[in-house]
Amino acid sequence: MYAADGSVRPPYAGVAKWLAGVNPEQLELRRLEAELFYRRGGITFAVYGDTQGEERIIPFDIIPRILSSAEWTKLSKGLEQRVRALNLYLADIYGKQSILKAGIVPEDLVMGNPAYRPEMAGVAVPHNVYMHIAGVDIVRIDADDFYVLEDNVRTPSGVSYMLGGREICFRLMADLYRAHRVMPVDNYPDELVATLRSVAPSHTDNDPTVALLTPGQFNSAYYEHSFLADKMGIELVEGRDLFVKDDFVYKRTTQGPKRVDVLYRRIDDEFIDPLAFRGDSMLGVPGLFNAYTAGNVTLANAVGTGAADDKAIYTYMPEIVKFFLDEEPILKNVPTWRCREPKDLSYVLDHLAELVVKEVHGSGGYGMLVGPQSTKSEIEDFRARLKASPETYIAQPTLALSTCQSFVQSGVAPRHVDLRPFVLTGANGVTKIVPGGLTRVAMREGSLVVNSSQGGGTKDTWVVEL
Repeated sequence: MYAADGSVRPPYAGVAKWLAGVNPEQLELRRLEAELFYRRGGITFAVYGDTQGEERIIPFDIIPRILSSAEWTKLSKGLEQRVRALNLYLADIYGKQSILKAGIVPEDLVMGNPAYRPEMAGVAVPHNVYMHIAGVDIVRIDADDFYVLEDNVRTPSGVSYMLGGREICFRLMADLYRAHRVMPVDNYPDELVATLRSVAPSHTDNDPTVALLTPGQFNSAYYEHSFLADKMGIELVEGRDLFVKDDFVYKRTTQGPKRVDVLYRRIDDEFIDPLAFRGDSMLGVPGLFNAYTAGNVTLANAVGTGAADDKAIYTYMPEIVKFFLDEEPILKNVPTWRCREPKDLSYVLDHLAELVVKEVHGSGGYGMLVGPQSTKSEIEDFRARLKASPETYIAQPTLALSTCQSFVQSGVAPRHVDLRPFVLTGANGVTKIVPGGLTRVAMREGSLVVNSSQGGGTKDTWVVEL
């Protein structure tokens, strides 16, 4: 909201004026109304292993995060470039492996990645699109540039909170919302289903059947699965609702079997087909992978996309962009040390108290060390882990992430934020990005961890035309 000299930045002028005219009691009332909206709508998430209860309401901060249309234009171009490069990278590592032969990315880093699926080698995926939905985590550490913190390309989540947050703002702060020229996000479900239909197998008719495959009601993101299926007007199915015959996928209906052409699957690779991957999976569909490799069904995202959102592969993204697109990256990476490299490991071990150390395959804010906020014993414990398996960690500086004004227990105060825009890729590489995304906010003072599983909340993100 504020520039370095303390002045209000132009996109926030209206919000600053609004905040000056409301008192904490009014803000608290609106916060409670937002929570009630979430409760009535069943907008919850689960934290596995939480002994306090299975379902939680994600905290929603009613003060919007604002970007100007000029800022968004630059960011969206960078997102489109990055996702194009990642799609080409996936096609290459499951195809000619040119980038490995050129020595740009170490071969052992790819082949030894547990998310790399050798079964996908040589498989022609429909329309050559691997990542149909990507959620790229963006941070700002200075006034002028956006940095990519993480690429989420397996089953990125959170879009339901983006849409729910917009509805809350529209209902509870209608005057403030109407005073700004806010670009819409409510067309995301339509854009998503159009993208999925565009990548149906080429032999499909003009009205392909799309369904959302969920692990079921005990999954932490089940609310989002049911929400999106409803908004897209498609069936929400579990593995037991589907079967494969002659390498085609069918869903069971009261009118008899109906063929399914595209599955937006929210199930991890190893559980989608007990005949191809984990034999003990009760979530998937026997024969689904055969139907997929035969070209008779599209899976979004493709099997094996996790090989592209590994945190070690992230460190090679500038080289990946240059190799496949012959362009300079528009979006910067956060400086990162690869602990698998002896020189980097030595530096990290000497500076653990200053750094953030993450598991290469970790997610959700788990398995990480935030040096400045850790005790000496926690740091020493992590030092032992690093020495035992350095290849499983990367390290980054403790970033001075940008903050946004947020309404917390103490009143209006700055809290650290990141942004997850959602990038859709359809047939012919057509990319669509709704203007905005999910702003996640670290609700605890001083915290840099924005994940909902670690106590983070969300904000509505307004892209405004000035």
